[in-house]
Amino acid sequence: MATDSSERSAPPRREQFPYLWPIATRWMDNDVYGHVNNVVYYSYFDTAVNGYLIGATGGDIRQLPAIGVVAETGCRYFRSVSFPESLEIGLAVERLGARSITYHLGVFAVGNAEAAAAGRFVHVYVDAGSRQTVPVPTAIRTAVEPLLRSIRI
Repeated sequence: MATDSSERSAPPRREQFPYLWPIATRWMDNDVYGHVNNVVYYSYFDTAVNGYLIGATGGDIRQLPAIGVVAETGCRYFRSVSFPESLEIGLAVERLGARSITYHLGVFAVGNAEAAAAGRFVHVYVDAGSRQTVPVPTAIRTAVEPLLRSIRI
């Protein structure tokens, strides 16, 4: 059964996200239609999550014995953004599991209260060598605990 736009949930709001990561759009982000191409949003999500983790842990997360690999992503679009807009990527954690973290992200044009897009991003932690699942490293767990929020996008 198809849903119409009146059944679609409202965009998330800036205050739902405990952390905002600044991102500058680039000329190459735009597609032929004059807006940021949908695949670029996933790059924004990856940059915001990993940039936050590097800053919050104070170290190079690539050097940990366990690394986060992306197991799932998704994005809902509410309005277009375009170069040369300045953006902020809102970051929250919906679930902090034993071996995975589920992030929610909002793409905000600077000064806008409502997200232009909302994303979901799941990191599963694996041993850097064997790629077998392992517990979320303590440094990562400690870094993301302040981001825990009960929001759904």
